[in-house]
Amino acid sequence: MVRPLTRVAPITLEATMILVLDVGNSQIFCGVFEQGELSVQFRYASTSRSSSDEIGVFLRGALRENGVAPEAITTIGISSVVPELNYTLWACCQKYFDIDPMVLRPGLKTGLQIDYKDPKEVGSDRIADAMGAVKLFPDQNLILVDFGTATTVCAVSKDRVFLGGNIMPGIRLAMEALESKTAKLPSVEIKPAKQAMGKTTIESIQRGLYWSNVGMVRELTARISAEVFPTEPPVVIATGGFAHLFDREDLFDHVISDLILVGLLEALRLNGFLKDAV
Repeated sequence: MVRPLTRVAPITLEATMILVLDVGNSQIFCGVFEQGELSVQFRYASTSRSSSDEIGVFLRGALRENGVAPEAITTIGISSVVPELNYTLWACCQKYFDIDPMVLRPGLKTGLQIDYKDPKEVGSDRIADAMGAVKLFPDQNLILVDFGTATTVCAVSKDRVFLGGNIMPGIRLAMEALESKTAKLPSVEIKPAKQAMGKTTIESIQRGLYWSNVGMVRELTARISAEVFPTEPPVVIATGGFAHLFDREDLFDHVISDLILVGLLEALRLNGFLKDAV
C-alpha cells in the first residue's frame, strides 16, 4: 500500500519533482512524486469556473507549504473528468510552471486493453485507477471501487484487460440530493454507523447512506467476481475520498486512497514524459 507523507523537509532545486493532478467534479487531488515515491499530497476544492490564475496560485502556495519549491517541478500529469477545466489547467501549467502537461486522454499509451463498446467513453479517472492497480498488483484479477463524486466499480483482468463496471451516485452526492430535492430533510455528517435502525431523521439519513453503500458494494463486487472471475477470485481495492469510511466492513483487500496518482505516474512513464525526470 502506498503510504503518503503530508510534510517533507525543504528540498533543493536540483531534486526532480513530478506533479500529478486528479481533477474531479468536486476537488483536484494533487500529489508530488520524488524519485518514484509519493512524498506530498493535498486537495483543492474546485469548480468549472476556477481560473488558471486561481489554480496556479493555489498550487504554488500549497507546494511551498509542503516543502516543495515550485521551480523544482519538472513534469506534470493530469487526469480530468471536467472538460471545462482542461484548457484552464493547460494554461495554468504553462504560466505558473512553464511546463506542457500530459493530459490522460484517448490515444495515449495505458498498458491496458479496453474491452468497452466505445473505449473513448471510459473516464480518465477509471483508466488511471486501473493503471495504478495493475502497477501495484501485476498479474492479478482486480476489482476497483472508487468513492468519489460518483462511486465507480471496475474490473481488470490479470491480462490487463479493462472489462467494464458500474457507475453510481457517490455517497456525498446522494446526501446532497436528499437535502436539495426534499422539503424537510437536512444535510448530515457522513460517518460510519454501527446500527442499521435510525431513531432520528439525522440518524436515519446517516445510517441509510452508510448501509446502502455497504450493501451496494458487497453485492456488486460479488456479482462481478462471479461473472468475470469465476475460477480466480480478484483482489478488491478501494480508493477515493470515502474509501476509509468502510474500513471495518471487510469489503476490501486493500484501501489505497492515492491509487489514481500512482496511475498517473505510470501514464507519464509509458508515454515518455519521464525520460529526464527519473
